[in-house]
Amino acid sequence: MAEALIVSISGVRGIVGESLDANAALRFSQALAANLEPGAVTVSGDSRPSGRWLMRLASAALESAGREVIDLGIVPTPTVGVAVRRLVAAGGLHVTASHNPSPYNGLKLFGPDGRVLPAGPAGRVRDAYLGDTRFLPAGWDGCGKVRSCHEALDWHVEAVVEAARQDGILNPIRQAGFRVLVDGNGGAGGPLALKLLGELGVETVPWHCEADGDFVHPPEPTGDNLASMASVVRGAGVDLGFVLDPDADRLAILDGEGNFPGEEYTLALAADGILARRPGPLVINLSTSRLSEMVAQSRGCACIRTPVGEAHVVDGMIAHRAVLGGEGNGGVMDPRVGWVRDPFVGMALVLGSLALSGKKLREAIDALPKQVILKDKTPLVRENLPAWLAALKRNWPDWTADERDGLRLESAAGWIQVRASNTEPIARIIAESEQETDARRWIGQAVSLMPV
Repeated sequence: MAEALIVSISGVRGIVGESLDANAALRFSQALAANLEPGAVTVSGDSRPSGRWLMRLASAALESAGREVIDLGIVPTPTVGVAVRRLVAAGGLHVTASHNPSPYNGLKLFGPDGRVLPAGPAGRVRDAYLGDTRFLPAGWDGCGKVRSCHEALDWHVEAVVEAARQDGILNPIRQAGFRVLVDGNGGAGGPLALKLLGELGVETVPWHCEADGDFVHPPEPTGDNLASMASVVRGAGVDLGFVLDPDADRLAILDGEGNFPGEEYTLALAADGILARRPGPLVINLSTSRLSEMVAQSRGCACIRTPVGEAHVVDGMIAHRAVLGGEGNGGVMDPRVGWVRDPFVGMALVLGSLALSGKKLREAIDALPKQVILKDKTPLVRENLPAWLAALKRNWPDWTADERDGLRLESAAGWIQVRASNTEPIARIIAESEQETDARRWIGQAVSLMPV
Protein backbone atom coordinates (compact mmCIF):
# COMPACT_ATOMS: atom_id res chain seq x y z
CA MET A 1 0.00 0.00 0.00
CA ALA A 2 1.43 3.38 -1.06
CA GLU A 3 2.20 5.88 1.69
CA ALA A 4 -0.36 8.69 1.77
CA LEU A 5 0.53 12.31 1.17
CA ILE A 6 1.01 14.12 4.48
CA VAL A 7 -1.01 17.34 4.44
CA SER A 8 -0.74 19.55 7.51
CA ILE A 9 -0.20 23.13 8.59
CA SER A 10 3.49 22.38 8.01
CA GLY A 11 2.83 21.99 4.29
CA VAL A 12 2.76 18.82 2.23
CA ARG A 13 5.25 15.98 2.09
CA GLY A 14 5.23 12.67 0.28
CA ILE A 15 7.04 10.27 -2.03
CA VAL A 16 7.62 11.83 -5.43
CA GLY A 17 5.71 10.09 -8.21
CA GLU A 18 3.42 8.36 -5.72
CA SER A 19 1.65 10.48 -3.12
CA LEU A 20 3.32 13.71 -4.27
CA ASP A 21 2.57 14.36 -7.94
CA ALA A 22 2.23 17.33 -10.26
CA ASN A 23 -1.44 17.84 -9.46
CA ALA A 24 -0.80 18.04 -5.70
CA ALA A 25 2.07 20.51 -6.19
CA LEU A 26 0.03 22.72 -8.50
CA ARG A 27 -3.04 22.75 -6.30
CA PHE A 28 -1.12 23.44 -3.09
CA SER A 29 0.77 26.30 -4.75
CA GLN A 30 -2.54 27.73 -5.96
CA ALA A 31 -3.92 27.48 -2.44
CA LEU A 32 -0.96 29.48 -1.14
CA ALA A 33 -1.40 32.15 -3.83
CA ALA A 34 -5.07 32.51 -2.89
CA ASN A 35 -4.32 33.02 0.80
CA LEU A 36 -1.40 35.45 0.88
CA GLU A 37 -1.67 39.21 0.90
CA PRO A 38 -0.88 40.91 -2.42
CA GLY A 39 2.75 40.88 -3.48
CA ALA A 40 5.57 38.81 -4.88
CA VAL A 41 6.28 35.27 -3.73
CA THR A 42 9.71 33.66 -3.58
CA VAL A 43 10.20 30.14 -4.92
CA SER A 44 13.17 28.00 -3.96
CA GLY A 45 14.18 24.47 -3.06
CA ASP A 46 16.77 22.23 -1.53
CA SER A 47 19.03 20.16 -3.75
CA ARG A 48 16.87 17.07 -4.38
CA PRO A 49 16.66 16.27 -8.12
CA SER A 50 12.86 16.24 -7.96
CA GLY A 51 12.96 19.79 -6.68
CA ARG A 52 13.70 21.21 -10.12
CA TRP A 53 10.39 20.28 -11.68
CA LEU A 54 8.46 20.91 -8.48
CA MET A 55 9.89 24.43 -8.33
CA ARG A 56 8.87 25.04 -11.95
CA LEU A 57 5.36 23.77 -11.22
CA ALA A 58 5.06 25.97 -8.15
CA SER A 59 6.28 28.97 -10.11
CA ALA A 60 3.78 28.29 -12.91
CA ALA A 61 0.91 27.98 -10.45
CA LEU A 62 1.84 31.27 -8.78
CA GLU A 63 2.26 33.03 -12.13
CA SER A 64 -1.14 31.77 -13.27
CA ALA A 65 -2.63 33.38 -10.16
CA GLY A 66 -1.11 36.73 -11.13
CA ARG A 67 1.78 36.60 -8.67
CA GLU A 68 5.24 37.94 -9.39
CA VAL A 69 7.68 35.10 -8.66
CA ILE A 70 11.18 35.71 -7.32
CA ASP A 71 13.32 32.66 -8.07
CA LEU A 72 15.93 32.13 -5.34
CA GLY A 73 17.18 28.83 -6.77
CA ILE A 74 18.69 26.20 -4.48
CA VAL A 75 19.12 27.70 -1.01
CA PRO A 76 18.93 26.57 2.62
CA THR A 77 15.55 26.81 4.31
CA PRO A 78 16.58 29.63 6.71
CA THR A 79 17.87 31.65 3.76
CA VAL A 80 14.31 31.79 2.45
CA GLY A 81 13.23 33.64 5.57
CA VAL A 82 16.10 36.12 5.23
CA ALA A 83 15.26 36.72 1.57
CA VAL A 84 11.51 37.12 2.05
CA ARG A 85 12.09 39.91 4.55
CA ARG A 86 14.83 41.57 2.51
CA LEU A 87 12.70 41.51 -0.64
CA VAL A 88 9.52 42.61 1.21
CA ALA A 89 7.73 39.67 -0.41
CA ALA A 90 4.23 38.50 0.47
CA GLY A 91 5.60 35.08 1.29
CA GLY A 92 7.61 32.16 0.02
CA LEU A 93 7.26 28.59 -1.19
CA HIS A 94 10.22 26.30 -0.51
CA VAL A 95 10.42 22.84 -2.09
CA THR A 96 11.97 20.54 0.50
CA ALA A 97 11.49 17.33 2.43
CA SER A 98 13.91 18.44 5.14
CA HIS A 99 15.68 15.41 6.65
CA ASN A 100 13.63 12.74 4.82
CA PRO A 101 15.31 10.34 2.35
CA SER A 102 15.72 11.08 -1.36
CA PRO A 103 12.37 9.65 -2.57
CA TYR A 104 10.53 12.32 -0.57
CA ASN A 105 9.85 15.93 -1.31
CA GLY A 106 7.39 18.56 -0.15
CA LEU A 107 6.33 22.18 -0.05
CA LYS A 108 7.02 24.48 2.90
CA LEU A 109 5.29 27.84 3.23
CA PHE A 110 6.54 31.21 4.46
CA GLY A 111 4.73 34.40 5.41
CA PRO A 112 5.76 38.03 4.82
CA ASP A 113 7.67 38.19 8.12
CA GLY A 114 10.07 35.51 6.89
CA ARG A 115 8.83 32.81 9.21
CA VAL A 116 7.15 29.54 8.43
CA LEU A 117 3.42 30.22 8.22
CA PRO A 118 1.83 29.96 11.69
CA ALA A 119 -1.18 27.77 12.39
CA GLY A 120 -3.93 30.21 11.36
CA PRO A 121 -2.73 31.19 7.86
CA ALA A 122 -1.24 27.76 7.24
CA GLY A 123 -4.53 26.13 8.20
CA ARG A 124 -6.37 28.26 5.64
CA VAL A 125 -3.97 27.13 2.92
CA ARG A 126 -4.39 23.51 3.97
CA ASP A 127 -8.19 23.78 4.04
CA ALA A 128 -8.25 25.43 0.62
CA TYR A 129 -6.12 22.62 -0.77
CA LEU A 130 -8.30 19.91 0.76
CA GLY A 131 -11.60 21.59 -0.08
CA ASP A 132 -13.53 21.88 -3.32
CA THR A 133 -12.10 25.31 -4.00
CA ARG A 134 -11.71 26.14 -7.68
CA PHE A 135 -8.73 28.44 -8.04
CA LEU A 136 -9.47 30.95 -10.76
CA PRO A 137 -6.47 31.91 -12.90
CA ALA A 138 -5.58 35.46 -13.83
CA GLY A 139 -6.54 36.70 -17.27
CA TRP A 140 -4.16 36.80 -20.20
CA ASP A 141 -3.07 40.30 -19.25
CA GLY A 142 -2.80 39.62 -15.51
CA CYS A 143 -0.33 36.76 -15.34
CA GLY A 144 2.70 37.10 -13.12
CA LYS A 145 6.32 37.33 -14.18
CA VAL A 146 9.48 35.65 -12.93
CA ARG A 147 12.73 37.27 -11.92
CA SER A 148 15.81 35.74 -10.39
CA CYS A 149 17.52 36.74 -7.16
CA HIS A 150 21.14 35.68 -6.68
CA GLU A 151 21.96 37.68 -3.55
CA ALA A 152 20.14 35.64 -0.90
CA LEU A 153 23.18 33.67 0.30
CA ASP A 154 25.20 36.87 0.67
CA TRP A 155 22.40 38.51 2.67
CA HIS A 156 22.32 35.52 5.00
CA VAL A 157 26.08 35.56 5.57
CA GLU A 158 25.99 39.31 6.25
CA ALA A 159 23.27 38.86 8.88
CA VAL A 160 25.10 36.11 10.76
CA VAL A 161 28.43 37.95 10.67
CA GLU A 162 26.81 41.16 11.91
CA ALA A 163 25.15 39.30 14.81
CA ALA A 164 28.54 37.80 15.70
CA ARG A 165 30.06 41.29 15.62
CA GLN A 166 27.34 42.64 17.93
CA ASP A 167 27.94 39.78 20.38
CA GLY A 168 31.69 40.39 20.50
CA ILE A 169 32.57 36.96 19.14
CA LEU A 170 33.60 37.83 15.58
CA ASN A 171 37.22 38.76 16.30
CA PRO A 172 37.73 35.96 18.86
CA ILE A 173 36.57 33.43 16.25
CA ARG A 174 38.88 34.92 13.63
CA GLN A 175 41.80 34.81 16.04
CA ALA A 176 41.19 31.27 17.32
CA GLY A 177 42.58 29.50 14.27
CA PHE A 178 39.79 26.94 14.03
CA ARG A 179 39.96 24.16 11.46
CA VAL A 180 36.51 22.66 10.78
CA LEU A 181 35.18 19.88 8.56
CA VAL A 182 31.86 20.76 6.90
CA ASP A 183 29.67 17.85 5.79
CA GLY A 184 27.06 19.26 3.42
CA ASN A 185 25.98 15.73 2.40
CA GLY A 186 24.99 17.01 -1.03
CA GLY A 187 22.31 19.24 0.48
CA ALA A 188 21.54 22.91 0.01
CA GLY A 189 23.69 24.19 2.87
CA GLY A 190 27.25 23.30 1.89
CA PRO A 191 28.01 26.38 -0.23
CA LEU A 192 26.62 28.79 2.37
CA ALA A 193 28.49 27.07 5.20
CA LEU A 194 31.80 27.43 3.38
CA LYS A 195 31.05 31.06 2.52
CA LEU A 196 30.13 31.92 6.12
CA LEU A 197 33.05 30.13 7.73
CA GLY A 198 35.40 31.84 5.29
CA GLU A 199 34.03 35.21 6.47
CA LEU A 200 34.58 34.09 10.06
CA GLY A 201 38.23 33.29 9.31
CA VAL A 202 37.79 29.55 9.82
CA GLU A 203 39.82 27.05 7.81
CA THR A 204 37.41 24.52 6.32
CA VAL A 205 37.67 20.97 5.05
CA PRO A 206 34.71 20.51 2.67
CA TRP A 207 33.01 17.10 2.55
CA HIS A 208 30.34 16.69 -0.14
CA CYS A 209 29.48 20.38 -0.02
CA GLU A 210 28.22 20.52 -3.61
CA ALA A 211 24.45 21.08 -3.63
CA ASP A 212 23.82 18.19 -6.01
CA GLY A 213 21.27 16.16 -4.04
CA ASP A 214 23.58 13.17 -3.74
CA PHE A 215 23.17 12.09 -0.12
CA VAL A 216 26.25 10.00 0.68
CA HIS A 217 24.89 8.98 4.08
CA PRO A 218 21.31 8.94 5.44
CA PRO A 219 20.16 12.55 5.57
CA GLU A 220 18.79 12.92 9.08
CA PRO A 221 21.72 13.98 11.31
CA THR A 222 21.35 11.36 14.05
CA GLY A 223 23.98 9.24 15.75
CA ASP A 224 23.37 6.10 13.71
CA ASN A 225 23.34 8.01 10.43
CA LEU A 226 26.58 9.83 11.24
CA ALA A 227 28.55 6.72 12.21
CA SER A 228 30.39 6.77 8.88
CA MET A 229 31.55 10.33 9.53
CA ALA A 230 33.56 9.48 12.65
CA SER A 231 36.63 8.26 10.76
CA VAL A 232 36.31 11.06 8.19
CA VAL A 233 36.41 13.76 10.87
CA ARG A 234 39.11 11.98 12.84
CA GLY A 235 41.30 11.65 9.75
CA ALA A 236 40.86 15.27 8.72
CA GLY A 237 42.81 16.67 11.64
CA VAL A 238 40.16 19.23 12.57
CA ASP A 239 38.96 20.81 15.79
CA LEU A 240 35.36 19.78 15.12
CA GLY A 241 32.93 18.82 12.39
CA PHE A 242 29.67 20.45 11.32
CA VAL A 243 27.04 18.28 9.63
CA LEU A 244 23.96 19.65 7.84
CA ASP A 245 20.71 18.02 6.82
CA PRO A 246 19.52 18.40 3.18
CA ASP A 247 17.63 21.68 3.58
CA ALA A 248 20.12 23.00 6.15
CA ASP A 249 17.89 23.91 9.05
CA ARG A 250 19.59 21.53 11.50
CA LEU A 251 23.17 21.33 12.72
CA ALA A 252 24.96 18.32 14.18
CA ILE A 253 28.40 18.74 15.74
CA LEU A 254 31.18 16.16 16.05
CA ASP A 255 34.33 16.62 18.11
CA GLY A 256 37.83 16.31 16.65
CA GLU A 257 37.83 12.56 17.29
CA GLY A 258 34.60 12.14 15.34
CA ASN A 259 32.43 11.55 18.40
CA PHE A 260 28.81 12.69 18.14
CA PRO A 261 27.54 13.85 21.56
CA GLY A 262 23.92 14.07 20.35
CA GLU A 263 21.81 16.58 18.48
CA GLU A 264 20.62 18.23 21.71
CA TYR A 265 24.07 19.70 22.34
CA THR A 266 23.86 22.12 19.41
CA LEU A 267 21.28 24.33 21.10
CA ALA A 268 22.71 23.85 24.59
CA LEU A 269 26.20 24.95 23.52
CA ALA A 270 24.85 27.88 21.53
CA ALA A 271 22.69 29.01 24.44
CA ASP A 272 25.51 28.64 26.97
CA GLY A 273 27.69 30.99 24.96
CA ILE A 274 25.18 33.69 24.12
CA LEU A 275 23.28 33.85 27.43
CA ALA A 276 26.53 34.41 29.31
CA ARG A 277 27.12 37.58 27.27
CA ARG A 278 23.56 38.68 26.49
CA PRO A 279 21.16 37.38 29.16
CA GLY A 280 17.49 37.00 28.31
CA PRO A 281 14.72 34.44 27.77
CA LEU A 282 15.36 31.18 25.95
CA VAL A 283 12.42 29.50 24.19
CA ILE A 284 12.46 25.78 23.44
CA ASN A 285 9.83 23.17 22.68
CA LEU A 286 8.42 20.43 24.87
CA SER A 287 10.59 17.77 23.22
CA THR A 288 13.90 19.51 23.88
CA SER A 289 16.38 18.23 26.44
CA ARG A 290 16.55 19.69 29.92
CA LEU A 291 20.17 20.52 29.07
CA SER A 292 19.17 23.80 27.46
CA GLU A 293 16.79 24.57 30.32
CA MET A 294 19.56 23.94 32.86
CA VAL A 295 21.95 26.15 30.88
CA ALA A 296 19.44 29.01 30.94
CA GLN A 297 18.83 28.59 34.65
CA SER A 298 22.58 28.59 35.36
CA ARG A 299 22.78 31.97 33.60
CA GLY A 300 19.84 33.34 35.56
CA CYS A 301 17.62 33.32 32.47
CA ALA A 302 14.05 32.18 31.96
CA CYS A 303 13.36 29.15 29.80
CA ILE A 304 9.94 28.92 28.19
CA ARG A 305 8.60 25.75 26.54
CA THR A 306 6.15 25.61 23.65
CA PRO A 307 4.50 22.83 21.65
CA VAL A 308 6.69 21.17 19.04
CA GLY A 309 7.00 22.98 15.73
CA GLU A 310 9.02 25.88 14.52
CA ALA A 311 5.96 28.15 14.33
CA HIS A 312 5.14 27.56 18.01
CA VAL A 313 8.71 28.32 19.07
CA VAL A 314 8.67 31.54 17.05
CA ASP A 315 5.37 32.54 18.67
CA GLY A 316 6.99 32.02 22.07
CA MET A 317 10.09 33.96 21.10
CA ILE A 318 8.04 36.92 19.95
CA ALA A 319 5.78 36.85 23.02
CA HIS A 320 8.70 36.69 25.47
CA ARG A 321 11.20 38.78 23.50
CA ALA A 322 13.62 35.91 23.55
CA VAL A 323 17.35 36.28 23.00
CA LEU A 324 17.47 32.81 21.45
CA GLY A 325 15.16 29.97 20.61
CA GLY A 326 15.36 26.56 19.10
CA GLU A 327 14.61 22.88 19.15
CA GLY A 328 16.60 19.91 20.33
CA ASN A 329 16.93 18.50 16.83
CA GLY A 330 19.87 20.82 16.14
CA GLY A 331 17.85 23.94 15.35
CA VAL A 332 18.88 27.38 16.63
CA MET A 333 17.07 30.68 16.03
CA ASP A 334 18.41 34.20 16.55
CA PRO A 335 15.67 36.80 15.95
CA ARG A 336 18.23 39.28 14.60
CA VAL A 337 18.93 36.91 11.70
CA GLY A 338 15.55 35.29 11.15
CA TRP A 339 12.60 33.32 12.46
CA VAL A 340 13.74 29.97 11.03
CA ARG A 341 15.92 27.21 12.49
CA ASP A 342 19.37 28.29 11.35
CA PRO A 343 22.47 26.07 11.56
CA PHE A 344 24.66 28.94 10.40
CA VAL A 345 23.69 30.93 13.48
CA GLY A 346 24.49 27.77 15.43
CA MET A 347 27.94 27.53 13.87
CA ALA A 348 28.82 31.09 14.80
CA LEU A 349 27.53 30.81 18.38
CA VAL A 350 29.26 27.50 19.08
CA LEU A 351 32.56 28.71 17.63
CA GLY A 352 32.22 31.96 19.54
CA SER A 353 31.65 30.14 22.81
CA LEU A 354 34.70 27.92 22.24
CA ALA A 355 36.85 30.87 21.21
CA LEU A 356 35.98 32.87 24.32
CA SER A 357 36.37 29.97 26.74
CA GLY A 358 39.48 28.49 25.16
CA LYS A 359 37.93 25.03 25.57
CA LYS A 360 37.89 22.23 23.06
CA LEU A 361 34.46 20.98 22.08
CA ARG A 362 34.75 17.87 24.25
CA GLU A 363 35.71 19.98 27.26
CA ALA A 364 32.73 22.29 26.70
CA ILE A 365 30.39 19.30 26.48
CA ASP A 366 31.81 17.71 29.62
CA ALA A 367 31.19 20.96 31.52
CA LEU A 368 27.43 20.77 30.85
CA PRO A 369 25.01 18.95 33.18
CA LYS A 370 24.71 15.22 32.61
CA GLN A 371 21.44 14.13 31.03
CA VAL A 372 20.61 11.14 28.85
CA ILE A 373 17.84 11.63 26.31
CA LEU A 374 16.51 8.76 24.22
CA LYS A 375 14.34 9.25 21.15
CA ASP A 376 12.27 6.47 19.65
CA LYS A 377 9.35 6.14 17.26
CA THR A 378 6.68 3.57 16.56
CA PRO A 379 3.95 3.18 13.91
CA LEU A 380 0.78 4.89 15.00
CA VAL A 381 -2.89 4.37 14.22
CA ARG A 382 -4.00 7.90 15.01
CA GLU A 383 -7.46 6.80 16.17
CA ASN A 384 -5.76 4.95 19.04
CA LEU A 385 -3.86 8.01 20.31
CA PRO A 386 -6.42 9.30 22.89
CA ALA A 387 -6.73 5.90 24.58
CA TRP A 388 -2.96 5.50 24.62
CA LEU A 389 -2.38 8.89 26.24
CA ALA A 390 -5.02 8.13 28.88
CA ALA A 391 -3.24 4.87 29.70
CA LEU A 392 0.06 6.72 30.07
CA LYS A 393 -1.44 9.18 32.55
CA ARG A 394 -2.78 6.30 34.61
CA ASN A 395 0.64 4.65 34.59
CA TRP A 396 2.39 7.76 35.96
CA PRO A 397 -0.34 9.35 38.11
CA ASP A 398 1.98 11.48 40.25
CA TRP A 399 3.90 13.06 37.37
CA THR A 400 3.06 16.54 36.10
CA ALA A 401 1.17 16.31 32.81
CA ASP A 402 1.45 18.80 29.96
CA GLU A 403 -1.06 18.09 27.19
CA ARG A 404 -0.31 20.98 24.85
CA ASP A 405 1.42 18.62 22.42
CA GLY A 406 0.56 14.97 22.82
CA LEU A 407 1.42 14.16 26.42
CA ARG A 408 4.52 15.14 28.39
CA LEU A 409 4.89 13.70 31.89
CA GLU A 410 7.60 15.06 34.17
CA SER A 411 8.97 14.33 37.63
CA ALA A 412 12.16 15.16 39.47
CA ALA A 413 13.66 11.98 38.01
CA GLY A 414 13.06 13.00 34.40
CA TRP A 415 10.33 13.14 31.77
CA ILE A 416 8.69 11.27 28.92
CA GLN A 417 6.70 12.61 25.98
CA VAL A 418 4.50 10.85 23.44
CA ARG A 419 3.22 12.76 20.44
CA ALA A 420 1.99 12.10 16.92
CA SER A 421 4.32 13.29 14.17
CA ASN A 422 2.95 16.09 11.98
CA THR A 423 4.70 14.77 8.90
CA GLU A 424 4.86 10.97 9.24
CA PRO A 425 2.38 8.21 10.30
CA ILE A 426 4.30 7.54 13.50
CA ALA A 427 4.38 8.44 17.18
CA ARG A 428 7.55 9.92 18.61
CA ILE A 429 8.54 8.86 22.13
CA ILE A 430 11.19 10.79 24.02
CA ALA A 431 12.45 10.17 27.53
CA GLU A 432 15.21 11.83 29.53
CA SER A 433 16.88 11.19 32.86
CA GLU A 434 20.29 11.28 34.47
CA GLN A 435 20.32 7.49 34.07
CA GLU A 436 19.94 5.85 30.66
CA THR A 437 18.35 2.80 32.25
CA ASP A 438 15.48 4.92 33.56
CA ALA A 439 14.79 6.58 30.20
CA ARG A 440 14.93 3.25 28.38
CA ARG A 441 12.58 1.62 30.87
CA TRP A 442 10.04 4.42 30.54
CA ILE A 443 9.99 4.12 26.75
CA GLY A 444 9.47 0.38 27.03
CA GLN A 445 6.58 0.91 29.42
CA ALA A 446 5.01 3.48 27.10
CA VAL A 447 5.17 1.19 24.08
CA SER A 448 3.70 -1.71 26.05
CA LEU A 449 0.66 0.44 26.91
CA MET A 450 -0.23 1.19 23.27
CA PRO A 451 -3.69 -0.19 22.38
CA VAL A 452 -3.57 -3.07 19.94
